[in-house]
Amino acid sequence: MQIDDTDRRILRHFLVDPSLPNAQLAERAGVTPATCWRRLEKMQGAGLIAAPVAVINWRAMGYEVEVSLRFNLDKTEPRAFDEFLAAARNVPEVIGIETFLGRVDVRLNVIARDMAQYQEIYRKRILTLPHIADIEALMLIATIKDESALPL
Repeated sequence: MQIDDTDRRILRHFLVDPSLPNAQLAERAGVTPATCWRRLEKMQGAGLIAAPVAVINWRAMGYEVEVSLRFNLDKTEPRAFDEFLAAARNVPEVIGIETFLGRVDVRLNVIARDMAQYQEIYRKRILTLPHIADIEALMLIATIKDESALPL
C-alpha cells in the first residue's frame, strides 16, 4: 500500500496516542473525522496497522529486574531451534523472544520481581531449556529510547 502525507500525519498522531477518539485524531492530523476514519480503515485492511496495543509498565507492577539473555544453541541437533523456542514460550517470566542471524541465535527478555526471584527463574526454568550451547546475560539498567515509530 502506498501512503501519502495525509496518511503519515494520521499515523504520526496515532502512534503518539492510539487511544485518541477519531474526532480528536482527525483534528490533530488536520483532516475531517470521516477522512481519518476511512484512511485508518484502509491502512488496517492493508495490514499497515496491525492493532493498537497496551504497553505494560512491568516496574510499576513490581518487576524490578529485566535481563536480556543471549543464547547460542547446539546446531548439531536438527530440532534445536524448534524445541528451544517451544520450551521458552512456556516460561511465564519470558516477555520477549527474538531469533537472529549472526553470533547470537536467540534472545529472551526475562522479568523478575527481584534478584532472588531472577536467580530462581534462571536456575529452574532457563538452564533447563533444551539445546543450550552458551548463554550471555545482560541486565537492563535503563531504557533510554523505546520507539516503535518510523520516521514518518
